Amino acid sequence: MNLTNIGYTYPGAAEPVLSGITLALTPGWCGIVGDNGCGKTTLARVVCSQLAPSEGTLTHGLVCAMCEQDANMAPARLAEFACDYASDAVRLRARLGVQDDWPWRFDELSGGQHKRLQVAVALWEHPDLLVMDEPTNHVDAPTRRAIMGALAEFHGIGLLISHDRELLDALCRRCLFMGPRSAVIRPGTWSEGAAQEERERAEASHARDVARTEAARIRREAERRRQRAEQSAARRSLRGVDPRDHDTREKIGRAVVTGKDGVAGRSRAVAAARLERAERAAEATFVERRYDGSVWMDVQPSARKVLFRAAAGALPLDGGASAGAYAAGAREDCAATGETGPVLRVPALTIGNTEHTALVGANGSGKTTLVRQVMERLGPDVPCCYVPQEPTEAERRSALVRLGALLPDERGFVLGIVARLNSDPARLLEGGEPSPGELRKLMLALGMLDKPALIVMDEPTNHLDLHSTQALQELLAGFPGALLLVSHDAALLDATTSTRWEIERTGEGDAVLRVR
Repeated sequence: MNLTNIGYTYPGAAEPVLSGITLALTPGWCGIVGDNGCGKTTLARVVCSQLAPSEGTLTHGLVCAMCEQDANMAPARLAEFACDYASDAVRLRARLGVQDDWPWRFDELSGGQHKRLQVAVALWEHPDLLVMDEPTNHVDAPTRRAIMGALAEFHGIGLLISHDRELLDALCRRCLFMGPRSAVIRPGTWSEGAAQEERERAEASHARDVARTEAARIRREAERRRQRAEQSAARRSLRGVDPRDHDTREKIGRAVVTGKDGVAGRSRAVAAARLERAERAAEATFVERRYDGSVWMDVQPSARKVLFRAAAGALPLDGGASAGAYAAGAREDCAATGETGPVLRVPALTIGNTEHTALVGANGSGKTTLVRQVMERLGPDVPCCYVPQEPTEAERRSALVRLGALLPDERGFVLGIVARLNSDPARLLEGGEPSPGELRKLMLALGMLDKPALIVMDEPTNHLDLHSTQALQELLAGFPGALLLVSHDAALLDATTSTRWEIERTGEGDAVLRVR
């Protein structure tokens, strides 16, 4: 597939979301990466002919399929796939762990099961070109591994829109890096391409600084020549010369005749032309604006050496009325309180005042239940910043109201953190509706005002682009207090945590937490 000078402008929009994209797509996976809102999904829709480009051409005679980020709608050919027991369909079901009855009870399935079915049907259709839009968002580690393995066996043209660094590095051997003014293909994995992008950005920044320095030097030289020209003109002016001072008048006359009076003027004109060229060079050197950097945190570890402590016990997992009640001891203690369903067995746990802990496990294994217990058992002298996976409407309103009520220096502190997490704070100041990612950045920044002893975040990288993820990773790694992260992002956890609480399923639907 060949794309030539592709552009797209949404109806009623003042600016195009895509402009001047030229690209040749060949078999193999190509990553599409960039900040939120840069047009990744729009480009995918254009490639799949779901949108007609506003300008440019694309030539292909390919069968295309696109797996949307939201997998809650049943695939169009799901019934056909369910009735196909040829070897290819059977192999795909096994590869992705799809049960035979799933297609017939689609509405009862979890989000991860929806995603497995969506990917299975798309691969079963054998498209020439397959677009995957955030295939590993909101899925647990087993589902993520199954999807990664299935996609690795696809041999057509693949476009992978993702913020999952491990997935991009595992599948892609080239990536399209999309920015506000460019879309550049870089060979290699995402990590290799990102390193090259950073080198190019550093080189462009240096070139811009050199150009600005040269423009400033020429500007000073032009000003010096202007002053010298004015002084020269003043010396050669007959104004103020005594009419009877014939010698001085003769010297000035000779200077005019020989052209000496124009030398300074011509020198000034030359300097002005050089200045114009230097300023154009400085303006032409574009460096993509990036809202990131180190974050200063006025936070010290709590004076309490242990922030959370709990004896070994069991937590019910059935979501009943007493779900979340912590029972010290074995299952019979839980049964004594009326709990007879599956439980999460928990060993004695502590969180130290500087301990960074990762909580991992399959979806539905009890991670959220355990986090709730930690939050409820914190003492009143342990300030905690909690950022949920999906903030409620009430939490959204509360965050925006608090932002609006802050004093100027507090607001500056909060928006400074938002900016360093790679979001434009002007959107929040102008009253714009924050995206899910922007809202969670704001909630974290507001929490930092309270100087928390503990930060708890549930799936912190959901809804974040790669640059935002890297900025958040730097902030969390440098946090001097305690940290509890619930995440499937292995790269984030490796960079920010040192203790791991891992939940594993056992028989009878139970689960057990192990500290590693």
